[in-house]
Amino acid sequence: MGNQVERLTRLSYEEVPTAEPAGTDKDDEPRIGVSYIFSVDDEELEEAVVAVSGGDKRAAGGGGQEESPDPGNEVECSVYYRDQCVYERSSRGGGGVDGGGGGGGGGGTCSPETLLSKCKAGDLVEFVGRNQYPHWAVYVGDFQVVHLYKAEIRNDFMTDAGRGRRGRIVSDLYRYKPLPAETVVQNATEQVGVREEGLCWRNSECFAAWCRCGRREFKIGGEIRIGKQPYRLKVHLPDRTSHTLEFQSLEDLIMEKRRNDLIGKMAVMQELAAHLQVEQERTDRNSD
Repeated sequence: MGNQVERLTRLSYEEVPTAEPAGTDKDDEPRIGVSYIFSVDDEELEEAVVAVSGGDKRAAGGGGQEESPDPGNEVECSVYYRDQCVYERSSRGGGGVDGGGGGGGGGGTCSPETLLSKCKAGDLVEFVGRNQYPHWAVYVGDFQVVHLYKAEIRNDFMTDAGRGRRGRIVSDLYRYKPLPAETVVQNATEQVGVREEGLCWRNSECFAAWCRCGRREFKIGGEIRIGKQPYRLKVHLPDRTSHTLEFQSLEDLIMEKRRNDLIGKMAVMQELAAHLQVEQERTDRNSD
């Protein structure tokens, strides 16, 4: 069907224009404008990442406990739609499963067996492992979750879905008004068996968040990418500083946020430092 469009791979901060580090960019300056509309689904990449990190036997469903991520290396961030905060992961908000479904920053993870004693039907859970994308699922009761895995909506036992990783409840990370628990469960279970071309979500996080909030923004193509970018991803850095990226859709923003979750805070800071150095050198040359 005509020309083939080359699929985008991940973009680093060195390759794209960004907003000002303090988040105070002017309207006439370049905006982030990163689009993942042709990108590879990060769930497709998850197995390769696990294999490279030496965890292929766990990814295949074998035994063993996955190495837990370093809480100090987790990326803290906030997501804004215009002036409304719609997502926040921060150590100030508490961590993980403590507090009955909170979902703050690092820490707070536990084994799937322990997590089962804390979950209620309709809760969202996140499984985390070092050098891996976070994997989200909807707890539907009876020790089971529904999740998007390998291009299919599946109903699995929580202990199997975790694949050796530790988990936490993240029901309150997204601040949209949640649907009733029974509706969340119904949304999830009605999609079991949907796969490949029938999928409306790019990754497990988008699927789980859609089940809980029911918003089209979490679906593939749920928003038209035109005009000014209304979404901002504010990455919190040490010393109360931050760096802000702008996006035309929540779907694109989530893809970038999950990439940050994969590489960790130290790598994100290194990318930002390299990018800002390039920008400074460019400014210095223009001023000569």
